Amino acid sequence: MACSVHGRVQLGGVVLSLLGWVCSCVTTILPPWKTLNLDLNEMETWVSGLWEACVNQDEVGTVCKAFESFLSLPQELQVARILMVTSNGLGLLGFLLSGCGSECFQFHRTRGKFKRWLCLLGGTLEALASATTLFSVSWVAYATFQDFWDDNVPEIVPRWEFGDALFLGWAAGLFLALGGLLIFSACLENEDVRSPSMAHPKAPPACAPGEEFDSSVHLTPGPVNLVM
Repeated sequence: MACSVHGRVQLGGVVLSLLGWVCSCVTTILPPWKTLNLDLNEMETWVSGLWEACVNQDEVGTVCKAFESFLSLPQELQVARILMVTSNGLGLLGFLLSGCGSECFQFHRTRGKFKRWLCLLGGTLEALASATTLFSVSWVAYATFQDFWDDNVPEIVPRWEFGDALFLGWAAGLFLALGGLLIFSACLENEDVRSPSMAHPKAPPACAPGEEFDSSVHLTPGPVNLVM
């Protein structure tokens, strides 16, 4: 089925939403949310994520250990774990609804109005997924920044720094936001385009010109009897 301009914009938004959802899921799983380099032992690097902490040693390799208790985590990591899981669910649901409501896909001859509502709902869910992802990553980054520049901590104590997962999370939130914006705007513009034709339907002409009548029909006068 050929897609219009609005359908192509919707399809681009769905692709961006899928890319953002994949990046968000990878961000949730990856350990390096925070990294720690030891000056005394440069061959050893610590990383901490939402689910486990790992140490990378050149001779031994990478050894990871899962967190034993959720309550033992810092507050920003607790909230980030909950919000990232929520973001993954919202992103997946928004992607499925946006795909079903896209103009370029037909599922069991779905009605246009129902498809538009699916598209709008999917774009809204993608925007919510973007907000939860960006909030989680930004809060962990802010807490890491505060701890790094804390004057109460002695300078000889190693401090956590930004990990690669934070940058991937920011990219995921950006992709989700752009995808939801494209989907939502395309659905609204499509509704605005259709509304004038629905509000002012073309009425048939009251009187048709003589050329439009079928020429095969002729009216012949009947015989007239004159009575004297």
